[in-house]
Amino acid sequence: MNIKKIHYFSGLTITIFIGLHLFNHCYSIFGADKHIEVMTTLRHFYRNIFIEAILLLAVVIQIYSGLKLFRLNRKSAKTFFEKLHIWTGLYLAIFFVIHLGAVFTGRLFLHLNTNFYFGVAGLNNFPTNLFFIPYYALAIISFFGHISAIHSKKMQQNIFGLTPDRQSTFILTFGIGLTLVIFYGLTNHFHGVKIPTEYNILIGK
Repeated sequence: MNIKKIHYFSGLTITIFIGLHLFNHCYSIFGADKHIEVMTTLRHFYRNIFIEAILLLAVVIQIYSGLKLFRLNRKSAKTFFEKLHIWTGLYLAIFFVIHLGAVFTGRLFLHLNTNFYFGVAGLNNFPTNLFFIPYYALAIISFFGHISAIHSKKMQQNIFGLTPDRQSTFILTFGIGLTLVIFYGLTNHFHGVKIPTEYNILIGK
């Protein structure tokens, strides 16, 4: 099995988790309690040692293979979606390293529940939001950008009269729209939501 196939299958594994994770974040539009309720339910699936080990291994493989493919394909990418493919992949690799490092630091060293409050603490406070807003937004958009680029490459036929590139543009546009919905949920309901004091360490209080 070559590196492209390894990268593809590790990506499929991660995509299942990310899909559940983004679904969970969409519930933030109904408030913090609903978000935490859904997360608690989903954690029964992905927070057992077996599934978590598979996910972590998939992420490590994805980062390693992704960086190798980036070096191989960076100069040969010509079209918009070819360039989108490699650059969104690079950003996602960087994001995975930072995000997993932060989550495991929160869990293992700060002894925090990395739930709704763990995410919104930095997102809704100045000046930490100057980092977290583009950091999270680019991650979601890069995820859908990566999928749209793969779709453009793999799809060979029109659907509902749309060419593969137009289908890919729709996927990317959907991802941007979903990003706005998630940010609405993670920020709009923040007013009136009291962050537990143990999370103040994340924003230097």
